Amino acid sequence: MNIKDVMTGTPYYCGLGTNLGSAVELMWNGNCGFLPVVDPEGRVAGVITDRDICIALATRGRPAGEITVGEVITRSLFSCKPEEDVHAALKTMRDARVRRLPVIARDGGLVGIVSMDDLVMHAEPRNGAKEPELSCDEVVKTYQAVMQRRAPALYRGGAVA
Repeated sequence: MNIKDVMTGTPYYCGLGTNLGSAVELMWNGNCGFLPVVDPEGRVAGVITDRDICIALATRGRPAGEITVGEVITRSLFSCKPEEDVHAALKTMRDARVRRLPVIARDGGLVGIVSMDDLVMHAEPRNGAKEPELSCDEVVKTYQAVMQRRAPALYRGGAVA
């Protein structure tokens, strides 16, 4: 099973110059917490999450309309290709500890998003001797790896409030 068989096509996305208020509106309208970010040439430059936006608004002391996505974008980009096998995408998700991946064409353009939700909807239980293309067990193990709690970094002088 390939990514193109399970991905969400035509996703919501934004540009580097989009302000955070507009990005939030896109997330609201798309019922999502993640947007791929494209550069002026239409190539995926990174992603922004609802968490990125919350942290930026709480720490920058500026209104959402004055902060651009480019200022807070997550530039360490983990992605997959439409022709890629779903198992490779699950490995990327486990290793990077992310729940969503932009699906990027060979030219760098955005063609979709694959999320843990998409994979759960296509997973099948093991049924006797028949091995499913995408097993529920593999998806659950990936989700557990992604969601494993990490201990917060402590300030040398003690915990930070």
